[in-house]
Amino acid sequence: MIGMPTPNARKKPESNPKVRIQRVLAEAGVASRRACEALVEEGAVSVNGRVVQGLPSFVDPESDNIQVNGRRIQKPRRHYYIMLFKPRGFVCTASDPEGRKLALDLVDHPSGVRLFSVGRLDIDSSGLLLLTDDGDLTNRLTHPSYEVHKGYDVSVRGRVEEEEIETLRKGMYLSDRKKGSATRTAESGVTVVRRDRDRTRLYIELREGRNRQIRRLMERIGHPVKKLRRVRFGPLKLKGLAVGEWRELTPVELGTLRRASTAEARRVIHRAVVEKRKKAKRKKTGEVTVMGRPLKADPVKRAGKTATSRSSRGNPSSRASGGKPSSRASGGKPSSRASGGKPSSRASGGKPS
Repeated sequence: MIGMPTPNARKKPESNPKVRIQRVLAEAGVASRRACEALVEEGAVSVNGRVVQGLPSFVDPESDNIQVNGRRIQKPRRHYYIMLFKPRGFVCTASDPEGRKLALDLVDHPSGVRLFSVGRLDIDSSGLLLLTDDGDLTNRLTHPSYEVHKGYDVSVRGRVEEEEIETLRKGMYLSDRKKGSATRTAESGVTVVRRDRDRTRLYIELREGRNRQIRRLMERIGHPVKKLRRVRFGPLKLKGLAVGEWRELTPVELGTLRRASTAEARRVIHRAVVEKRKKAKRKKTGEVTVMGRPLKADPVKRAGKTATSRSSRGNPSSRASGGKPSSRASGGKPSSRASGGKPSSRASGGKPS
């Protein structure tokens, strides 16, 4: 039944087990885990009025009174992470002026927490939709620079040929409302699941989330979408749910999701650092670039080297003399010995004529 939680979702959440004190301090915003460990070693942390003597130390963040330098830390707020099998005909907004059905209304969580969707699925699409109240994780999962991939099971009209598949993989130009111009979509993974005469089933993996991107791409190549379902979000797969059902993510799923988003963030930061260093090096050396890519050599310098090499090849005397120009090439007068004449009187020791 639509909107009914699965048996796992009906279970009451278990009480939080004890966790390492440095983790609790870090999640409360005191400092990094390393710095929190140092605070514990210095004797600056107390639990229920007793100074923590050393590590490891485990606490219950819900019931224990944890203080740092005499000040009680704030209890870490618990976040909720929901996987919903969104049906067609529902929109992924908090409210809709047109009065359409909301995907958020399908989740009646016992905590009463206010959830919001991680990204969106259009009203004609179904599949995996994440709901949470964790803004930091949402930003890492939805920001295009982090490139967390999403997988879609897509059925389109007609037979999609290999040339068209390759076009989809390389990317196509689509209008971008934010930039005000058409930009090329990022490279995407496209796999043919089944191909018939009047229908093709594809698995498409995207690393960006433009508005109705897959539908617009398929219309561009003349194969309108008949059915679209999101079946993957990063490491998460749509499984164990019927249409309209929801459940909380398991600790293992949440851990893999966080690691995936952090790994993508690290890759983005690494690429940005590498590119910054390359730009600094190009600026220092005066390297010429075309459309952001360095040339193998400066065209002006390369032309100068070519002219010099040609002139040296055309003058055998310069090669014989070790590369030095001859007197004729330098504009000087030839010597009498070089011209085959007699030596001058000054050179022979005689009087000048």
